[in-house]
Parts: sequence; structure tokens; C-alpha cells
Amino acid sequence: MACAAARSPADQDRFICIYPAYLNNKKTIAEGRRIPISKAVENPTATEIQDVCSAVGLNVFLEKNKMYSREWNRDVQYRGRVRVQLKQEDGSLCLVQFPSHYTLSLTSCS
Repeated sequence: MACAAARSPADQDRFICIYPAYLNNKKTIAEGRRIPISKAVENPTATEIQDVCSAVGLNVFLEKNKMYSREWNRDVQYRGRVRVQLKQEDGSLCLVQFPSHYTLSLTSCS
């Protein structure tokens, strides 16, 4: 198995993960919210996050059966995560307005 430094940023396992809990204004930081409440939305779904990222022009894919480890509710509504490619094969950014997962999360909710 290759080390992380040798793998390409374009490999799907190197895409960043976004769980709906990161953007949920009903969650506390301890429950997994990663952005300010003023920027968060009410109960986002993984499908909605995928749609927004695709509309912006990012390469995304949805993993429907994945669960956020801090999510206690096992309902279908809370399942899923979105994998997003931020860097191309050569290491350059796919879209310059999204240099990190934090800027992507803030923009997805606006």
C-alpha cells in the first residue's frame, strides 16, 4: 500500500468528507457542527450538499450508507456523506474560491 504522500490528490479516497452534521444549525459544536450557527442551515441532507457542490462545479460523489460517528440518530435522513475533490492531479486547486474544506462548507450554506 502506498503512503499518503505518494497518492494523487485526485484519488477518490483523498477527497474531503462533508457530513450533514457539519452544516446543521440544530447541532452544537460538541455534536459535530463545524461552522457558525449564522451560516448553518436546518437539517441538511447529504443529497442537498451534493447538489450544491455539483452546481458550483466541483467533482463530488455521495456515499449513502456512511454515518457520522457523533450522530446518535440512525434514521435514513441523517445518513450519508459527500466526498469532494478540492485538488487536481498536479496538486493545484480545482476551484480557487475553495482552498479548504472550511471555505467550501461556508459557501455551501450561503
